[in-house]
Amino acid sequence: MRAALLAGLLAGYGVAVPVGAVGAYLVSLTARTSLRTGAGAALGVATADGLYALLAVLGGSGLAPLLAPVAGPLRIGSALVLLALAVRTAVTALTALRARHSAADPTRAPVTQTPPGPARAFLTLLGLTLLNPLTVLYFTALVLGDGRGSPADPLARAVFTLAVFAASASWQLLLAAGGALLGRALTGARGRLLTALGSAALVGWLAVRLLLD
Repeated sequence: MRAALLAGLLAGYGVAVPVGAVGAYLVSLTARTSLRTGAGAALGVATADGLYALLAVLGGSGLAPLLAPVAGPLRIGSALVLLALAVRTAVTALTALRARHSAADPTRAPVTQTPPGPARAFLTLLGLTLLNPLTVLYFTALVLGDGRGSPADPLARAVFTLAVFAASASWQLLLAAGGALLGRALTGARGRLLTALGSAALVGWLAVRLLLD
């Protein structure tokens, strides 16, 4: 069991620590909303990692050939979702700026948007992370790397999967906490606007790079 626990922790941190578009969006979402929303989004990412780890230990070598034909379309779908998130982030920031400028005009009502709650953030980041087929291929490669295939012991499979979830969740929650601190530091409207636009640009660039990769 100790070997499965250590392997799961290492696998979870290995897939979670490199911060890509999902991590950047998680930080910016928390900065623009609240730590509760960011924690919901972080657990969405960790849940997807845990599900893919479970598929890897259950499916073993049969997963890679099944995913290979659809890896391209899934990558395109993931990039399109990221682009949509980038556009929505930018539009929300610009809408907030217009609302700020119109606040001094009593004849115009400010335009506001309801920020996503923890449940919606969880589902959004869960779906976005599940669109990445490289995650399950990563876990499958780790499981099969020693030549023995997936663990035969159901308890070892459970320990490995839970360790992956715990490692990923701890890192994603750390990113969310960083986003919350950033949000508190940038309390001004201009700071939040710059943060949102910067995040939109970064996520959009990563999405375009994903399409061109």
